[in-house]
Amino acid sequence: MKAMKSLILAAALANPILFVTQVPVPADFTTVASTFGNQQAAVAEAPRGGDLWIRYPDGTLKNLTRAAGYGNSGMQGKSSIAVREPAVHWSGTKALFSMVTGAPTQQYVWETYHWQIYEITGLGENETPVIRRIPNQPANYNNVSPFYGTDDRILFTSDRPRNGERHLYPQLDEYEEAPVVTGLWSLDPNSGDLKLLNHTPSGLFTPSIDSFGRVIFTRWDHLQRDQQADADAVEGGDYGTFDYADESANAARLEQRVEIFPEPRSSRTDLLAGTNLQGISINQFFPWEMNEDGTSEETINHIGRHELFNYFDVSMNDAGLSEFYGVSANRANKNEVENVLQIRESPAQPGTYYAVDAPEFRTHGSGQIVSFAAEPSRTADKIAITYITPRSTRDIPEGAAPADASGHYRDPLPLADGTLLAVHASELREDANEGSRTAPKSRYGFRIRMMAAQNGTYVPGDPLTPGIQANVSYYDPDALVTYNGELWELNPVEVRARTRPARRTTPLDEPEAKIFREENVDPAAFRASLAARNLAMIVSRNVTTRDAADKQQPYNLRVAGTSTQRIAGNSKTFDVAQLQLFQGDQVRGLGGTKSPREGRRVLARTMHDASPSSVQIASDGSFAALVPAHRAMSWQLTDPGGTPVVRERYWLTFQPSEVRVCGSCHGVNTKDQTGAAPPTNSPEALRSLLRAWKSSQPATPRRRAAR
Repeated sequence: MKAMKSLILAAALANPILFVTQVPVPADFTTVASTFGNQQAAVAEAPRGGDLWIRYPDGTLKNLTRAAGYGNSGMQGKSSIAVREPAVHWSGTKALFSMVTGAPTQQYVWETYHWQIYEITGLGENETPVIRRIPNQPANYNNVSPFYGTDDRILFTSDRPRNGERHLYPQLDEYEEAPVVTGLWSLDPNSGDLKLLNHTPSGLFTPSIDSFGRVIFTRWDHLQRDQQADADAVEGGDYGTFDYADESANAARLEQRVEIFPEPRSSRTDLLAGTNLQGISINQFFPWEMNEDGTSEETINHIGRHELFNYFDVSMNDAGLSEFYGVSANRANKNEVENVLQIRESPAQPGTYYAVDAPEFRTHGSGQIVSFAAEPSRTADKIAITYITPRSTRDIPEGAAPADASGHYRDPLPLADGTLLAVHASELREDANEGSRTAPKSRYGFRIRMMAAQNGTYVPGDPLTPGIQANVSYYDPDALVTYNGELWELNPVEVRARTRPARRTTPLDEPEAKIFREENVDPAAFRASLAARNLAMIVSRNVTTRDAADKQQPYNLRVAGTSTQRIAGNSKTFDVAQLQLFQGDQVRGLGGTKSPREGRRVLARTMHDASPSSVQIASDGSFAALVPAHRAMSWQLTDPGGTPVVRERYWLTFQPSEVRVCGSCHGVNTKDQTGAAPPTNSPEALRSLLRAWKSSQPATPRRRAAR
């Protein structure tokens, strides 16, 4: 297809911009531009007729997929496509993207489609593009958000089951029990070596590698009990929730809804009656990081609700605990954000990230553009959010819109020369179909625009293109749908060469290395034994220390029967004795035991893929435990009687052979609850574990002396 020259008299850009077009879809629940569940490939969720485009610095546009022989106008059938999320190689000469091919050719024909990863070369203005499907990727699953690793492995998200067992497909999220991606995967396309880097019960989105070698992504954190099961239990719901006895294909279907972690949701007053528990609900899209091999997964710079939210409640009714109010907290960040979506590092300011704070529904993941500095050396309590567009651009206004509400934004793209691009829609209302079933019309008209500084904030400037039109028809499959109009422009990326960052690893810190030396254990040999058993080890130095900001869970803690404690203020002192471990098992079904729906939701179950399922807190406040790799894990501290005291609020995944060390539960940013620095003691629990490991190793035969 011949390139066409844009008539837009916009400022020239230094580099080409790769982007996609998408036939608009008014629905915003698990559709192609939604905040979650957007990996589904059916025509109703991802209408066919869009393409992969490039805009050259002089404004010339080229439809790359058409030029490479993919896609078509008019009636969408076997040769039709939808595309998404391009990512440019370090060389700037090729790119990955996801594409789904095909659509029903007759009404009422239900067919299964999957997003697959493709690579395009020939991006130059005078080159002919060539597209190839990446070999050895999971063939019957949705593989999206691809990008190149520093070693040219391909990293991507997928809805492939965690262990590859088809009967667990699809994994259902922890909120609406909708299909979701299972985590981030790493593929060597030449050998077919496939690795799961993390297991996310509710999914992760828009991953990339920053200039420091960190994999940065948005993760949906929703570690709470099943709200559909609660509705079935107390509201007469008809979700048909039930438990499978285990994750196996032939597991018994049990007429029960058992949940053991975390504590009940606040709506379950029947379960909370007679306890001191407040009830927990958690629902957030936060920024996360990990190493390229999946190790050291945590929120970026250990940031959390205390740094980003303005309010959340206590975990239990105790006079010493206090609700969190961010506006009165002594913290660097004065600007609240509720979600952090579509994160992109600024190439002009390494360590500065742009993102979108948007509602979960109704706006297709569009809202307010924000930024924050989070280079690896910056502690979480020093991270501050900057509002790039006004706060009024985040939400759907109630009543008249504020004067500075300039629309909704998504896919912010900071360029190497400091220019900021973003996808913009002038619409402030929630989306709705203003057409009909067979001729849908979205309120949202997403266009890529240059952002312009104005009076201390940013407003939409010139569009990147003159607008790209399409006239397509497709079966959805029940109705013949026709769309004739402007396409959405989404997912822009800059085409330029970039320096590959050094591959990031996490060394063993001196407090733990000292224990290995003193016990004469070779860390490499120990790690190899863990890998052989698909295990990792987690270590904490002193669980009685907590970050100074966290007064919402018990923070005056003492190791039972010892003098090891951290006491601040007049809050009740809680004894802790054990760490109890939980693993995420896909054992919650929907639709009833007789004819269950496909897929299963993750529930917390007492750890059984490794043993023991709980470990003693050592006298110095440390613990060390072996945990299964490639599976979401969580935990809680209990008192001597087994009553939970402090609960983890996130799922975490570990890699085979990984030794993950944290200072304490809710690790200290700068100072703990007593004003002390983070713990640096060599954990005695690690010494005990290494001694037990040594005693279990086969004895090395002695050589017989020569005669």
